[in-house]
Amino acid sequence: MAKKDVNDMSFLDHLEDLRWHLIRIVSAVVICGIVAFCFPSFIFDTILFAPQKMSFPTYQWLCNLSQFFGINDISFCADAFPFIIQNREMAGQFSIHIWTSIYAGFIVAFPYVIYQLWHFISPGLTSKERKTSTGFIIISSLLFFMGVLFGYYIITPLSINFLGTYSVSTEVSNEIDISSYVGLVRAAVLASGIIFELPILIYFLAKVGLVTAEFLRKYRKFALVIVLILSAIITPPDVASQIIVAIPVLILYEISIHIARIVVKRDLKKQKKHVRPS
Repeated sequence: MAKKDVNDMSFLDHLEDLRWHLIRIVSAVVICGIVAFCFPSFIFDTILFAPQKMSFPTYQWLCNLSQFFGINDISFCADAFPFIIQNREMAGQFSIHIWTSIYAGFIVAFPYVIYQLWHFISPGLTSKERKTSTGFIIISSLLFFMGVLFGYYIITPLSINFLGTYSVSTEVSNEIDISSYVGLVRAAVLASGIIFELPILIYFLAKVGLVTAEFLRKYRKFALVIVLILSAIITPPDVASQIIVAIPVLILYEISIHIARIVVKRDLKKQKKHVRPS
């Protein structure tokens, strides 16, 4: 059945169209999640539990870096972390397996998710803007996967290194529940992936006229404070970790300013073309 023209579609038609796009998104996430569910050893042993081992690349790099600068930081050069991961609930491991598979399915299916969302909003765009759909999907997916890798290789190991070795007393041993550990990894990875979509968000906000480059420049100082606060929340409370997390976010913010400037400039050119002298 041919799809109706966007100008002829009623509100209910738009809702029906959105429903089918959401069904396709959920189906893709579920299918990818089922595939991930079938490979628990790879998902958990190879990926999720890797950051709690001192052989993880980030710890090796930080250990070499600290030794290069003559800093005796045993937290990055130790043989093992002083904690164990355990399960205290009867259905704990099964529940973690299911939810982790769903998260993995969403990450793997993200390009298709973006494609479906773009396909839903594209009828309201111009033909020239619709031609950029391939570039939009590629850039959005690339930013998301970059954020996922940043969360996995930077935020996750820094958080585990600090929280896993933190102790208020030698009388207390760290026996971390699997739901707590996996929840930290999932939150760090997904939060980073979403944060790295900032330029895409700014593009659409600039497109509808909600933000401009001047607005972003004017409130740059406030953005810096917000970024530092977010960095303090999602990373251990030490300055080095906060700076490591804040730098790429600030770079994305500056890129967003440039994007907003380009969008506004193009819109002004279009308006000048449509306004002819009388």
